[in-house]
Amino acid sequence: MRALNVKLLRDLWSMKGQMAAVALVMACGLMVMIMARGLVRSLESARDEYYASHRLAHVFCDLKRAPNSMKARLREIDGVAALETRVRGTLTLDLPGLREPADGLVLSLPDGRQTEVNRLHLRQGRLPEPYSPDEVVVSEPFAKAHGFVPGHTLEATIYGARTKLRIVGVGMSPEYVYETRPGETVPDNRRYGTFWMSEGALADAFALSGAFNSVVLTLAPGAETGPVKKALDRILAPYGALVAFDRTEHVSTKLIDDRIAMLRGFAIAFPVIFLSIAAFMTSAALTRLVRLQREQIAQLKAFGYSSWDVGLHYFQFALAAVVAATLLGSVVGLRLGGNLVDIYRRFFQFPNLVFRPDWPALGLALAASAGASFAGVLGAVRQAVSLPPAEAMRPEPPARFEPSFLERLGLMRLLSPVQRMALRNLERKPWQAFFTAFGLAMATAIPMVPGAMGDGIDYLMDFQWRLAQRQDVTVTLIEPGSPAALHALAAMPGVLHAEPFRVVQGRIVSGLRERRVGLTGRLPDARLNLLLDAEGRTVDLPLSGLMLSEKLAEVLGLAPGDPVRIEVQEGRRPVLETFVAGTITDFAGVGAYMDFHALGRLMGEERVVSGAHLTLDSNLRDEFLRRVDDTPAIASAVFTSSARESFQSAMGDMMGVVQTVYFGFAVIVSCGVVYNGARISLSERTRDLATLRVLGFSEAETTVILLSELVVLTLAALLPGLWIGGEMARVLVMTANTESVRMPLVLTDRAYATSVLIVLSSSLASFLVVGRRIRNLQLLAVLKAPE
Repeated sequence: MRALNVKLLRDLWSMKGQMAAVALVMACGLMVMIMARGLVRSLESARDEYYASHRLAHVFCDLKRAPNSMKARLREIDGVAALETRVRGTLTLDLPGLREPADGLVLSLPDGRQTEVNRLHLRQGRLPEPYSPDEVVVSEPFAKAHGFVPGHTLEATIYGARTKLRIVGVGMSPEYVYETRPGETVPDNRRYGTFWMSEGALADAFALSGAFNSVVLTLAPGAETGPVKKALDRILAPYGALVAFDRTEHVSTKLIDDRIAMLRGFAIAFPVIFLSIAAFMTSAALTRLVRLQREQIAQLKAFGYSSWDVGLHYFQFALAAVVAATLLGSVVGLRLGGNLVDIYRRFFQFPNLVFRPDWPALGLALAASAGASFAGVLGAVRQAVSLPPAEAMRPEPPARFEPSFLERLGLMRLLSPVQRMALRNLERKPWQAFFTAFGLAMATAIPMVPGAMGDGIDYLMDFQWRLAQRQDVTVTLIEPGSPAALHALAAMPGVLHAEPFRVVQGRIVSGLRERRVGLTGRLPDARLNLLLDAEGRTVDLPLSGLMLSEKLAEVLGLAPGDPVRIEVQEGRRPVLETFVAGTITDFAGVGAYMDFHALGRLMGEERVVSGAHLTLDSNLRDEFLRRVDDTPAIASAVFTSSARESFQSAMGDMMGVVQTVYFGFAVIVSCGVVYNGARISLSERTRDLATLRVLGFSEAETTVILLSELVVLTLAALLPGLWIGGEMARVLVMTANTESVRMPLVLTDRAYATSVLIVLSSSLASFLVVGRRIRNLQLLAVLKAPE
């Protein structure tokens, strides 16, 4: 073994604590990169393969009713490769063990064959027999939530008619990989599912014999969606068609793409932060090592080692940390990714979702960590190779000092000699103190991010289900009803208060930008389902104009006062030229809101309602539910408490796991930075501290001198670190800000206190280790003059 290699191993062993800290921080960054990149690749691969193999539609369009004879004309649209017409509707279910009724979407399957578009993937059983009125295939997540298998029966209400359905298959569709109730962003698999029935039987149930109310199609290679959508809108407009839309506006595909985009952002942001800190730590450790080994470098060159040999030798210190970090980060990152993909299976219904490592990302991780480390040690290596042997043989010239700022002010007289030494050393090495404090500030900042994630989830739940949604239950009708329908809902057992709402489908257009959105009419004095601003204050609905979600206004480039056009896709299909009256804050989906009566005038209808928000007498809840079961006009009855429970068990649990992972990384980084800074300070001051011991200072006094410097730097770093942490949390929240879901930026006293506690605890543990080393100093060995 070469002499330099022996020296390398000895030096690495002597500074094993510092190098381990550097490697752990670097490994945290690599873990996040490998884990997140692997999850992105796994989801993208499963999505692309599933969409291609099961022919997910490119364009979708719902309508009131069109005769089956229109199929031939639709297939002739230029650019259409395959097209399916179908029957689409809703059903409600009376399930044992579930107090409130469940509901779901029911779709038709061609009699006697598999679909050409949106092919069903069977997990168990078979497809329904042609024209069978009671056979049904149920979606896999709903079946798993209730333990359903082929052969089980269900009590259902379809278009007002009670029927008994027999499960003959369990399957999934590429159209509903992310299966949620309309208007919601997290799955509620116990209370909502997707069902498939024979086309003939379902058409009879919905009074659509010989007709269809939904179209899905795929495009020929090279065809564009825009012209096809316009052709569909034009042909189907007389049949009550809504706006045709493509995959980018489909709820399931949009939610999947948003989740992948969030993961992709985390795969960049966290590794950059961790690797930057690791580079800083490596630079600090090796710069001080070069200074301490000044005479050794001179002797190596005097014995014939070239500058290249010396430089490579010190680069190998960084390489050792990179290799250790890459091995640890790769193994743990792959393991974490494999565990987290199990959580994603709860949300995304892919036939084959397995963790697929992004092997190029491993090479990228190695390159990134090596690049960060080598960039950090470049200055130290340049310093080592530039030292002429004759100059390096001499001791480093003593620094010139002058009275410090505090000494000139006369404030040093108020301090003890030990305290004066600590402050004087900090003032005379300002850049060293600054970079040490910066590392401690970053250690303070990183725990703020997982803390903000937890606080954001808590605030979102409180905002959504305590401040905004104050109703006990939201009832939606199968078809919009007259004022008599509202009176009937208000008269149901246990209803204390009822507030109507009207939802019409439309398209909001602003210049060249447009979005398909549900336009909701609300009472201006509503007190159940409220519109709120960012501070949680109630926003009054104006008598004219339009209120938009902040995110929708941002996407459309609109501000209060800007003109906007609404193209309603129901009834007489009116077009409204209005203006943006203001914006409201919400965290799920996007919406547009108008005065209930103004929307009725626009539609040319008198107090037509789509449903109502209700408050209930809890003592009469069971009577209310029995009346809901006996009312065929009700499409769904969603209890606010159940929606909150579903969100907490789905998104809350998922974010809890992610938060725990990132919080663990934050603790490792904090401990690594603090320990590394303390050990470097000790290595620089060892000779000074030993000299003070010989001059008569006690062990306690010499320990206090060094630890006082670290305490001052730690306290000075807390406030800047908390500010940096807040900005990091803000950037990551912006990364997760999408149209489908948004995370509020909430920084509570708990997050600040947790970050401070972690840094102070890490500092205390490091101080104990350093203090023990100071007490164990071998004075003669330290003070012995080098030969």
